[in-house]
Amino acid sequence: MKGKLWLLNIVLLALVLWLGSRLRQDWLAARAREAKLLEQTVKALPAPPVAPAAPVNPVTAASYAEVAQMMLFSKDRNPNVVIEAAEPAPMPALPVAHGVMDFGSGPTVFLSEKPGGPQRGYQVGEAIGQFKLLAANNREIAFEWNGETVTRTLDELMDKSKPAETAEAAPSPAASAPKITSAATTVSAGPAASGPGADIGAELKACQPGDTSPSGTVQGGMRKVVTKTPFGESCRWEPVK
Repeated sequence: MKGKLWLLNIVLLALVLWLGSRLRQDWLAARAREAKLLEQTVKALPAPPVAPAAPVNPVTAASYAEVAQMMLFSKDRNPNVVIEAAEPAPMPALPVAHGVMDFGSGPTVFLSEKPGGPQRGYQVGEAIGQFKLLAANNREIAFEWNGETVTRTLDELMDKSKPAETAEAAPSPAASAPKITSAATTVSAGPAASGPGADIGAELKACQPGDTSPSGTVQGGMRKVVTKTPFGESCRWEPVK
């Protein structure tokens, strides 16, 4: 009986020794595999290609136009600027014409700035109100206003507010005196008189009706000048210089 127990103990001891040896071998093998694995050099894999980022557009003011047009806190916000052009000033009334005379040194136009206003003689280049006299003849008168040329006939510029004065009855042909005619102006000679008459502007004076003194007569610092025109003889008194 004891012999069997000893045999069983020996067998169990041998089994324990074998199991211990087997465990040690497995442990050593595991350590060897681990050491071999740690000794291996791992090659680094190349990095994957990176796609470039999309370019960013620069910020411009035009890209915010919709934001400016739809401002919630400013209803009157409007990017469309309306420039209102000033209306051109209307042309004032043209001067009133009373006649045109030409003594050989250029036309003299008798004008009034407005109907019923005082009249005087104007020559080309002179200003009357907002207008400048450019040219004149016995049919038309041209003015300059605001850089534009305005041309009217002499009849259109006459004062229509006053009715034409009725001419006095003409004397008999035997007693009638000769007439001196100028452009748009007719003066009938009356009783004989001499010397300068009414002022016609530009330091000139008209001849009195019936003045028979010869051309070149000097009186009162004025000299009488008679010139021939297509409308007849033109008489005037001019300063002696």
